Amino acid sequence: MDESGNSGRPQPGAGGTDPGAGPDKGKPGRRDEPGGGILMGRPFGVPVYVAPSWFLVAALITWVFGGQLDRVLPGLGAARYLVALFFAIAFYASVLVHELAHTVVALHYKLPVRRIQLQFFGGVSEIEKESETPGREFVLAFVGPLLSLVLAGVFYIPLNFVERGTVPGVLLGGLMISNLIVAVFNLLPGLPLDGGRMLRAVVWKITGRPMSGTVAAAWVGRALAVTTLIGLPLLTRTGSFGNNPDDLGGMDTVIDALLAAVLAAIIWTGAGNSLRMARLREHLPDLRARALTRRAVPVEAATPLSEALRRANEAGARALVVVDGNGEPKAVVREAAIVSVPEHRRPWVAVGGLAQDLSDGMKVSAELAGEALLDRLKASPATEYLVVEDTGEIYGVLSTADVERAFVAAMARPAA
Repeated sequence: MDESGNSGRPQPGAGGTDPGAGPDKGKPGRRDEPGGGILMGRPFGVPVYVAPSWFLVAALITWVFGGQLDRVLPGLGAARYLVALFFAIAFYASVLVHELAHTVVALHYKLPVRRIQLQFFGGVSEIEKESETPGREFVLAFVGPLLSLVLAGVFYIPLNFVERGTVPGVLLGGLMISNLIVAVFNLLPGLPLDGGRMLRAVVWKITGRPMSGTVAAAWVGRALAVTTLIGLPLLTRTGSFGNNPDDLGGMDTVIDALLAAVLAAIIWTGAGNSLRMARLREHLPDLRARALTRRAVPVEAATPLSEALRRANEAGARALVVVDGNGEPKAVVREAAIVSVPEHRRPWVAVGGLAQDLSDGMKVSAELAGEALLDRLKASPATEYLVVEDTGEIYGVLSTADVERAFVAAMARPAA
């Protein structure tokens, strides 16, 4: 699942909670978003991408599972790798179902889903807003492992009607066990796993503070990362996953240790990212358009820049708004354009030539704050915005640079 705001919830082994262009946008097999991977489709209107790292893990699964099939089904020969490849694809189809469960519930709760991405250690549903209540957070997290458990049962039923030691029997058994592992692993109570989001919801409900839930679940997640780093190689070495220790060579030990290190790093990083995003959300209300806006003076387009700056200095203002003869705002004078004009030329340069015409997206309400303000600016990128009162009266000019500085300051402040 995805942590968002623009946060992902990477889920090792399964899932957790911007734009294309041109005529190929939205077509399967085309890149539709930077860093997304290969676009495979849009179920429920949400783009599904396969990251390049998926091909690496698919090849790894094919190689490892194909080697195991040689012992279980020795008569297959080289065809065992085709069976193993089919298993890898079917397993990730199960991961996609897990992620779609999160997505459907998120859409039901009116939470926008940016995308679903299948990647090296499973999948992630990038949900762009937080749940409004701990109950919804719990349901949103739990539905993924629940669907994985259902899939394990779905594969178990026909397994009872096929002959053991056959290709269908091996595939059904492997898919049943893999979905069961996905469900159990994601139920572990630490971020960024689904179980961590469930723990967060429980602590949130008890304390009344989502930040308290995030801190608790993130530290449990870090403990899980350390446990994974130390415990996974020991478990595999002692045969807890069905291996015979006598058959394990030095290469197996190295691979187990590397797998544990990568998995632990993903969990540790995900827990840390969850903490940072939670701290940001706690301070988002401090980002208020009214507080960040620079006072502005209205000037007509033909006004020389030197005269406009003189009026601004007298009024204690730091921005210029171009108005027509009726006082209606038409453009915002760009700060970068003012700085680029040498002082000796300013009496001869009209402010109209330095201004950016106002579009509807560049008019921002002075009452906007927090996430709503960031979403508004994101929807219409610009360097400056005209801030207006609800009556339409000019309040001032909001600079993107000022918002970015306030955003960084919010991230640096400790959570209350």
